[in-house]
Amino acid sequence: MRSPCARRSKPMRGTVAALAFLLAGVTPGHTQPAPVNDGAPAAPMAVQSPVLTIDSERMFRESAFGQRVNREIDAQSAELAAENREIEARLEAEERALTEKRATLEPKEFRALADAFDQKVQRTRSEQAAKNRALGDRLDRAREDFLEAAVPVLEQLMRNSDAAVILERRRVFVSSTAIEVTDEAITLLDETIGSGLSENAD
Repeated sequence: MRSPCARRSKPMRGTVAALAFLLAGVTPGHTQPAPVNDGAPAAPMAVQSPVLTIDSERMFRESAFGQRVNREIDAQSAELAAENREIEARLEAEERALTEKRATLEPKEFRALADAFDQKVQRTRSEQAAKNRALGDRLDRAREDFLEAAVPVLEQLMRNSDAAVILERRRVFVSSTAIEVTDEAITLLDETIGSGLSENAD
């Protein structure tokens, strides 16, 4: 038995680049007048640009939501790896025992036992592979839920910046870092959805 495959980093389905079509129709907000200086530190000004960029993978990975999901997936992956090692040890012991019996069995009888063992190994591999795929599917669903929850936040960033579109930074050939709003999005997402535990609790 092999330990479960390392979780592949799949691109987020419906990345923020795909949101460009959805968000392009949002009417940009008007620039707000500068607040009166009352002695308190001035709040940082929002980026003012018709086009913004964002790193959707980092937005998920560094958000409280994404960190919570990754911790859970990592813990379950470790449990599955330990389970696979235990199964592998049992199958190896069973194989050795079967090999030792070979000299005392008729060829036909041994072949029947060997075939049954091979079927058991294949069935076990399929079951464990299905568990590994289920973990990957859970991560994909969590990313989709996160991106759906991120839409209002991204719309707010667009209004704050008088922007008409947000593009996936990794799909833009070249752009200025001044128009990237990944950090701002993470901050707002942590404030609005947090780790997502209440939304995802059973």
